[in-house]
Amino acid sequence: MRKFILSLCALLALASGAGAAQRPNFVFLVSEDNSIHYLKLYGYGASTPNIEALAKDGLTFNHAFSCSPVCSVARSTLATGMLAPRGGFQYHRKSALATLPPGFTPWSGMLRAAGYYTANNVKTDYNFAHNMKALWNASSRKASWRDREKGQPFFFMQSFAQSHEGSLHFPQRVMETQKTTHDPAKVKLAPYHPDTPTFRYTHARYLDRQQVIDGQIGAVVKQLAADGLLEDTFIFYFGDHGGVLPRGKGYAYESGLHVPLVVRIPKNFAHLVDHKRNTRTDGFVDFTDFGPTVLHLAGLKPHALMDGKAFLGKGTTAKALAARNTAFGYADRFDEKYDLVRTMRIGKYFYTRNLQGFYPDALQNNYRYRMLAFREWRELFNAGKLNAAQSQFHQRRPAEQLHDVEADPHQVHDLAADPKYALVLNTLRTALNKKLRDINDLSFYPESQMVKAALGNGPAYGKKHSEEIARLADIADLALKPFAAAQKPLAKAMASANPWERYWACITAAVIGKPAKTLVPNAKKLLSDENLMVRMRAAEFLGSIKAADPMPTLIGILNTATTGQELNLTFNAVVYLRDYKGYQFDATKLKLKFKRGEVYRRIDYLNGSLAKGTSTRPPRKPKGGKKK
Repeated sequence: MRKFILSLCALLALASGAGAAQRPNFVFLVSEDNSIHYLKLYGYGASTPNIEALAKDGLTFNHAFSCSPVCSVARSTLATGMLAPRGGFQYHRKSALATLPPGFTPWSGMLRAAGYYTANNVKTDYNFAHNMKALWNASSRKASWRDREKGQPFFFMQSFAQSHEGSLHFPQRVMETQKTTHDPAKVKLAPYHPDTPTFRYTHARYLDRQQVIDGQIGAVVKQLAADGLLEDTFIFYFGDHGGVLPRGKGYAYESGLHVPLVVRIPKNFAHLVDHKRNTRTDGFVDFTDFGPTVLHLAGLKPHALMDGKAFLGKGTTAKALAARNTAFGYADRFDEKYDLVRTMRIGKYFYTRNLQGFYPDALQNNYRYRMLAFREWRELFNAGKLNAAQSQFHQRRPAEQLHDVEADPHQVHDLAADPKYALVLNTLRTALNKKLRDINDLSFYPESQMVKAALGNGPAYGKKHSEEIARLADIADLALKPFAAAQKPLAKAMASANPWERYWACITAAVIGKPAKTLVPNAKKLLSDENLMVRMRAAEFLGSIKAADPMPTLIGILNTATTGQELNLTFNAVVYLRDYKGYQFDATKLKLKFKRGEVYRRIDYLNGSLAKGTSTRPPRKPKGGKKK
């Protein structure tokens, strides 16, 4: 009897161990800077046989979105499952790290705590403070699932940088001497791109990069198969945000947000998924949903502060997924270039709220303009050689836009002013307005204030200040009204005791533009405001409608500011007013108290150092601590 009991205990132990080992593995394979617009799997683009093979054994998502069109923000959204403007990590590059709420761990850390081996190869460009060892067992170019304990389930993530925008920063001689596999004469240019040899070559070269990525993805899948793990592993292939041809990465259009997503369904865990292999779904998912989905498939519950919802796993039906039709997007600072855009897509309609629409999309960003196509696009616009669709990128934008992305996938035909779409416009506008207030969008504060006050716990700060954020959003929404209805509320806001109400009144007046000229006396009173950022926005508004020379005020602010955020915000206005409104900027008058980070990008540009191939940036210190 005793031997029988011992044998029974041994069998139970083995059964228990087998059960623990039966949890699925997860692999994320991420092509950098890659929207749906360059893959044959989505109708046009490069043939990618390895990705297409994953699709034959899995599920292809026709509507997957990154939430943000730039890497660190998209990656932070993915890692946390939290919307970046709610968490305080919506700016790229980060000028300060956000602190996540107490008790909140990014979901790779949740997997690790639950016994998963977590390995990352290799990017950890997060905008929040984190304990790397809590998130990853290994994070390096050598990280692999092969280093785990025998039988241990794993989550492995690998990014492939061969499609990164840097691959398109080639000099003229490359275009003249290096042929592409794809024929430049046969590529399909977006209607907003000029049809030139430069754009055709750049497009063809980018398609070539897709095929390089595909080969690397095939090598990882082959390795999983060789290790006998393929049918125990969910493989997610996706792009990390939009593609990098001009008006892709960094811009909150479909070209910047709509990413490819294929999930290979392993045979041994097909029972967890209510989809057959080799099928497609029209259901909408975004990066906040990926973490909850993996946790759900692993048998774990997502944290209550995660914004997403699982789209695969027990209890998640194909019918329910197909019914999901909404996606929210955001774009804020991208390197040194500020903008503030929020988007809402419902079904085939894409609504855009340009909260600082007086800035053109083409506003200088030094890294973007390393690309020959970017530079040529601006030169052609300045020479008057572009048609209406090609010129949009270089012009101020309306406060709101509406596009039918089925009929107009490249978003060049704005329907917002068409009475036939008034009901659709109001529906999406209402949905976006509710979303901004529901999440307590922290971008209603300038980055300088957010860094100063909100980064200790973004969600808690937003909740505490929800009424104030709603009032600021209401002031911004005055740009959507006829000016006759907006004039008195804006004048009242300019005289408010709350500096951020004054701040937003000036921004909204600039969005309205010349019709707001009756507010010039109100704005001039703010040129000596005690708050530097209010002072800056007042000067920007006045300069934007040619009511006063803004540069003396802006130079004064630059010489007074003590933080990088204040300087970057002000330099953004300087570049806009110099490049698009024709004001002269005398850099010799600068006596900056802060010269680090993104500030140097603007100094280099304003000094003309980029064109000369030089930089005003001081030399970096070598590891020994001495200057070179």
